[in-house]
Amino acid sequence: MALLPLVQKPNQPLIPFSFSNPNNPITLNKTNFTRRTGLILVPTSFILLSSQSANAFDFRITVPDQTLEEAENGIQRHALSLLQVKELLEEESWKEAQKALRKSSALLKQDIYTIIQAKPGKQRPELRKMYSILFNTVSRMDFAARDKDVPRVWECYDNIVLELNNLLSRLR
Repeated sequence: MALLPLVQKPNQPLIPFSFSNPNNPITLNKTNFTRRTGLILVPTSFILLSSQSANAFDFRITVPDQTLEEAENGIQRHALSLLQVKELLEEESWKEAQKALRKSSALLKQDIYTIIQAKPGKQRPELRKMYSILFNTVSRMDFAARDKDVPRVWECYDNIVLELNNLLSRLR
């Protein structure tokens, strides 16, 4: 019952004084920012600002300082890590497979996009289409792994292997 007087009082503003200018009076007592709002905003902002999205796709297209040489050096390693998801899929450890798939596909996506941008303009549309097909299939496999749909996971994995081989052969 000690909290009852606090609940019954109207919301008090954080700044209980007002400034007045004879030409333009400004009152800060009429502010909409109350203690209740402050008590909600502060913890929420700490939670939102400190959280990291480790289990989500990375939607950055290119790394700002990534050069063509770095992309070409990393593409084989990232392609292999994408294909090594097969071991996790065989064990049916779906969450770990999804995390590995998301991490390796994000890095591979950056590498491939950087290389495509360095190609002549006439080659880009076909490479972008192959790029799109590959990473749409990766997304489908991620959803299939989330749903634990084994036939669809393996169908998507086979399509990823085919599309990755086609794309890598065209990029060379």
